[in-house]
Amino acid sequence: MLINLIRMLLLVACVAVGRQVVPALGFEDITAAQGMIIGGIVAIVVIGLERSLKGTSMKELGIASSGLIVGLVVANLLSAPFYLIQIGHEQRFIAPIGLNILLGYLGVVMSLQRQKDLTMLPFWRTGGVNGGRMRLLDTNVIIDGRIYDIAKAGFLGGNVVIPRFVLRELHAIADCPDSLKRKRGRRGLEILNKLRKDPKIKVTIQDTDFPEVGEVDNKLVKLAKLVNGDLVTNDFNLNKVAELEGVRVLNINELAGATKPVVLPGEVMSVKIAKEGKEPNQGVGYLDDGTMVVVENARRSTGLNVDAVVSSVLQTAAGKMIFARLKGTNERT
Repeated sequence: MLINLIRMLLLVACVAVGRQVVPALGFEDITAAQGMIIGGIVAIVVIGLERSLKGTSMKELGIASSGLIVGLVVANLLSAPFYLIQIGHEQRFIAPIGLNILLGYLGVVMSLQRQKDLTMLPFWRTGGVNGGRMRLLDTNVIIDGRIYDIAKAGFLGGNVVIPRFVLRELHAIADCPDSLKRKRGRRGLEILNKLRKDPKIKVTIQDTDFPEVGEVDNKLVKLAKLVNGDLVTNDFNLNKVAELEGVRVLNINELAGATKPVVLPGEVMSVKIAKEGKEPNQGVGYLDDGTMVVVENARRSTGLNVDAVVSSVLQTAAGKMIFARLKGTNERT
């Protein structure tokens, strides 16, 4: 609302300036009404330019501005001899203006194309507080829930960043008609609230978006490359794609594989059997974080909550699977 008000004020100001200034410049053929139209066109062009830069990060704007300044400084240094040439007043400014346009353009374009080489400069870094690195969270790692305990324990470090498009995906999952997906989405939103309310964890919502990119995973990889940040995930496929793109990945499944598992063989857990398994008499359930639990002799318990004894836990880079048997029954070979 405030932005629209500011745009309207800009339009009114440009129309007023056009009415007064354009005729005062000596253009006898231009009336005050035509000056107002010119001012309005200038305002529309400026607003259109501002809207086109909506998805541009502050890093890109800073680098482009710095490149423009460097280009203009070099152009004016090279233009100095032209002011000493004894030619007409109008012709004297043709070469300097051309140099400013050419070198200003080259400065902006070349700085944006080489922005990876410029991240070594401290004022172009986009890390978190006190120079910490950005840690971008994907949707799956938020729903998983373990990220809160990792961040609270201080093992994550840096600035935890939640892209706006990840928030939109979480909301969409939380509103999904499917009960399992809806439960996962709401769990993710609860984890986000816990992260934001914890005073020890610095959480930032990143508004940078890439409308031309469809998949959220592809947007995450592109954003991580743009801000030179780390991608925190437990998605095996996203992990591989990010590594191919040169993005540093922090996979919490790999972290879990290097630590003690949450569930140990012999423990009893309660799980709801959601569907039949591939093997005879198997039932399959899911924990709140999406972990698959394969329960022997639970095929007839589909739709019911059962107590199961953990037989083994399989932890891989792709995720975790728990194998169990119904409590009070012998595990089949």
